[in-house]
Amino acid sequence: MTPNFELIPFASADELARAAAGAWLDEIEAANRAGKTHCVALSGGRIAQKFFAATVAQAKARAVSFKRVHFFWADERCVPPTDPDSNFKMASELLFLPLNISAEKIHRLRGEDTPSVAVKIAESELCRIAPRNENHQPVLDLIFLGMGEDGHIASLFPDSPANILDIAVPFLVVENSPKPPPTRISMSYKTIFAAKNIVILVSGAGKEAALRTSLQPDGRTPLARVLQSRPVKIFSDLAKF
Repeated sequence: MTPNFELIPFASADELARAAAGAWLDEIEAANRAGKTHCVALSGGRIAQKFFAATVAQAKARAVSFKRVHFFWADERCVPPTDPDSNFKMASELLFLPLNISAEKIHRLRGEDTPSVAVKIAESELCRIAPRNENHQPVLDLIFLGMGEDGHIASLFPDSPANILDIAVPFLVVENSPKPPPTRISMSYKTIFAAKNIVILVSGAGKEAALRTSLQPDGRTPLARVLQSRPVKIFSDLAKF
């Protein structure tokens, strides 16, 4: 299948982060004007730090209200929420606390719980708030994803077992991750595919080959699988593209 994407280049990670933050705040303001809930899933990674900081700065300057925004995660490491590896911890410190986000709007993946229990809780929370499509998948308004040096997105890695590719539930347990920590929770491909919008933030040295491969019609990376299934926006600061 031909990849369906818009590749938007930036000169630096800071410029990328500012543009992504501004585009997201535009969506939040549009939802506010329409009186609608905005459901977003966040990811971790180095670029997320700059993205969260840029969001806070612009949100304060624009006086954007987050009262209608519900926060979910594309993936989480199976660690406590106070652990330095926790995606929630990063978002809490750099985004939620500076913006005084209400705790009832934050639906974290419970990395400290038994993983099989945590995915059930996450599914219940997401399906309680997000609408479902005709395939009974919860529909997020927006998912932010990063891309690893191997082309992975969320905690969906290359050469995953076949059952992971087609799993129908919103979240799954990932064992033996090639990157530490080994046990993680990830949003499934089908729930990612169902989102209204997806933005991939690709930043950092060493990712050029994975991105180039992912953009090919016969690409086989996790990112390629997403691009071959639905439209995606890619914000990239990789100089060779």
